Amino acid sequence: MDIHPSARIAPTALIDRTWPRGIHIAAGSVIEEEAVVLTHDMTRGIYLDTRIGEGCVLGPRSIVMPGVEVGDRAVVAPGAVVVRDVPPGAYVVGNPAQVQSGEER
Repeated sequence: MDIHPSARIAPTALIDRTWPRGIHIAAGSVIEEEAVVLTHDMTRGIYLDTRIGEGCVLGPRSIVMPGVEVGDRAVVAPGAVVVRDVPPGAYVVGNPAQVQSGEER
């Protein structure tokens, strides 16, 4: 695992330990209660690097799927399921997570 010391991870968050070398969490990121960060999917036999950028926030009960990169300062809304890369500074909501524009916030 590559987790920066300044990252804050809630005690109930689930960080994938099946393939821990695929976890990359940058400085200042916050992973809220019961959020899930995955690096593997045994049903498809994949093991991929999952990256959480600098200053990101993963809301409670959000899920980041294997191989996804969440860009710097992006916010993942509570309960969102992230299946594609998130651009830096974006706000994503839903299942599957989609970028929400400023007017919709």
